[in-house]
Amino acid sequence: MTYLNSRVHIIGVGGAGMSGIARVLLARGIEVSGSDAKDSRRLQALKPLGGQVFIGHDENQLEISGTLPSCVVVSTAIGTDNAEVLKATQLGIPVINRATALAELLIGSTTISVAGTHGKTTTTSMVTVILQHAGKDPSFVIGSEMNESGSNAHQGSGELFVVEADESDGTFLVLPTTFAIVTNVEADHLNYWETYAAIEEAFVDFMVGTKSNGGSSIVCGDDAGAQEVAKRAKKLGAKIITYGQGTQNDAVLTLLPSGSVGSEFTIQYRDQTHGPIKLLVPGVHNALNATAAFIAALEQGCTSQDCVAGLEGFTGTHRRFEFRGEVNGVRVFDDYAHHPTEIDAVLRAARTVVGSGRVLAAFQAHHYYRTALFSKEFGQALGLADFVVVLEVFAPGETPIPGASGSTMANNVPLTPEQVVFEPSWSQVAGHLTSHAQPGDIIMTLGAGDIGMMCPEILALLDAK
Repeated sequence: MTYLNSRVHIIGVGGAGMSGIARVLLARGIEVSGSDAKDSRRLQALKPLGGQVFIGHDENQLEISGTLPSCVVVSTAIGTDNAEVLKATQLGIPVINRATALAELLIGSTTISVAGTHGKTTTTSMVTVILQHAGKDPSFVIGSEMNESGSNAHQGSGELFVVEADESDGTFLVLPTTFAIVTNVEADHLNYWETYAAIEEAFVDFMVGTKSNGGSSIVCGDDAGAQEVAKRAKKLGAKIITYGQGTQNDAVLTLLPSGSVGSEFTIQYRDQTHGPIKLLVPGVHNALNATAAFIAALEQGCTSQDCVAGLEGFTGTHRRFEFRGEVNGVRVFDDYAHHPTEIDAVLRAARTVVGSGRVLAAFQAHHYYRTALFSKEFGQALGLADFVVVLEVFAPGETPIPGASGSTMANNVPLTPEQVVFEPSWSQVAGHLTSHAQPGDIIMTLGAGDIGMMCPEILALLDAK
């Protein structure tokens, strides 16, 4: 059944994924209206494109100029008691989820879906930038804005569609994927999946699904979870291409000595050495992401030269090791990292950037269930910094879980009491960071909540020192 015609109303339209869907619909000439609980830059960016957006939810917003939408699209954050959802149901207007809407957008395209517990946004962006550099003009929907275009979505002229395939709510299983990338497989989003075994099974199904579309899965063979899932999928007929630093992989990444902030490496694939590639974004994890993107682009007919040039021009995405400013010799970065593995990778990357300086980090955990599961692991990862401020958990509308708190997490950080602060007051965090900062240091704000909004205050306090 086709849902996306005439006018589409999107509830939660200011979100990363939902605003991307809105952008593509508008580019295809479909009217879009929508609402969100609060104003945002993504919400406002839809207005010049023709979107009719509202702040707050009201059942009267469904009807515009006497017409009703053909369907209502809801994000996972929207409950069944939402006023607009209730009105749509009462009027018999189809209410569909984000996955269904995205899947319909992909019909007729050759889809490259990027999945994994970590690295999806960056890898999706890297694939997109390479394809753009090669002149293929792909469509894309990404979970954050690329620095190159400032946008998280685009309707291209080619047949390729690159999409960040989210496993958090099972979205990736609905998408008609031709080529899959799996960066890693770990336990996360257990509020949806309940068990790690269910996550594994879902990733197997995701990879096997490419078989019927004549495609393949590009999988990180260095990651134990992804490796196990790939073995199972291969037995079921999926075509698997592995990549990583291990020599057992089909595509082997070799890191080279680099004096730059990023990394330099070569890729050995199909009896050919590609590179060296000089990546601007730091960290081994980003070199691995780049390798996956490189192989995916090669599979779409891009030349090695186009792949190298595209990656070397990639400058990152919003909230992924994003440079926010420098004052008095102190650099401030912001990152979306919200899982222990991500914190570990980002802080190790920070070490390669800071030189002889120190890394000062503030972390805001996201969701009580994740904090309860990984409190000790979060503490260990945060111990890679030289000074840490732990905020209270960001979990609006959730029921607290005993022991799943910022205070408990702070106690798990293996640093001295002078190096770790639990600070439940948002207004005090920037002061802790800036009072300890010295020229040559890096300050990092980490988390999936609203902690990135703190960066302007940090820069202002540094300027006032």
